[in-house]
Amino acid sequence: MKTQSSKKPRKPLTKGRIFSHLFVWVLILFTVFPIYIVIESSFNTTGLLSTNSFIPHGISLSNFRILFHDPAVPFSHWMLNSFILATANSIISVFVGAAAAFAFSRMKFRGRKTGLQALLLVQVFPSFLAIAAIYVMMERIYTVFPSFGLGSMGGLLLIYLGGSMGVNVWLLRGYINTIPMELDEAARIDGASTTQIYWLIFFPLAAPVLAVTALLTFIGTFNEFILASIFLTNVGQRTVAVGLESFVGAALGQNWGPFAAGSILASIPLVALFLSLQRFIIGGLTQGATKG
Repeated sequence: MKTQSSKKPRKPLTKGRIFSHLFVWVLILFTVFPIYIVIESSFNTTGLLSTNSFIPHGISLSNFRILFHDPAVPFSHWMLNSFILATANSIISVFVGAAAAFAFSRMKFRGRKTGLQALLLVQVFPSFLAIAAIYVMMERIYTVFPSFGLGSMGGLLLIYLGGSMGVNVWLLRGYINTIPMELDEAARIDGASTTQIYWLIFFPLAAPVLAVTALLTFIGTFNEFILASIFLTNVGQRTVAVGLESFVGAALGQNWGPFAAGSILASIPLVALFLSLQRFIIGGLTQGATKG
């Protein structure tokens, strides 16, 4: 007896499907091409971007040795500074933002609606519009508290916290609104206080969106360049983005090889962290967007 094949018949290749496949492959090549150029340039001994020949003629680790053995290039300090700032900003902003989002979502107080509208209005304006005002403010703070003034990592952390707070509050508030109010009412009937509801009900249920918010804040702070380049003037206190920029600036000349090598090394932990938490990112963002 003839058995019916379980394979589904292939759809005929129409002009529309061929065009769709070509379009997708063009987008993939367009995305992968810059990454290939950076990787190839990181192993190039000439210190230049390989734009004339896309096939590597030799592989060398000299650019990576410059990052770790040249005393004028404290690459490890730059990476450590970036990790400290990104970790501190992500943890503090998540804790403060979660408390603010819980208050805006569950508690009733005077100015609640105005505060939410003010947070949204602040996010409309680009952050670089306030650079001049922030610079003057941090310069004044330096005369009183040098540890949190201009040129300090503590002062830059305060700026990062202020910049990320509005987005985090709105993202977390959208997720909290999806948590049923019946859980709060049942807990209050059992005698739970607002603080107990916050720690025992909200925090366990909001763990996915808290992880997403911390991760996105970490990546954004780690890659930030404009504010760090303005406020961190000491070479040893620079972040990895500002430090690597010195290879293609006036300080160390146009040396693209170490710049590409440092970019590869700096991107590895971010890519690994992003891929490991990818399912939390998708789940947290989609669930937080179901209600406003």
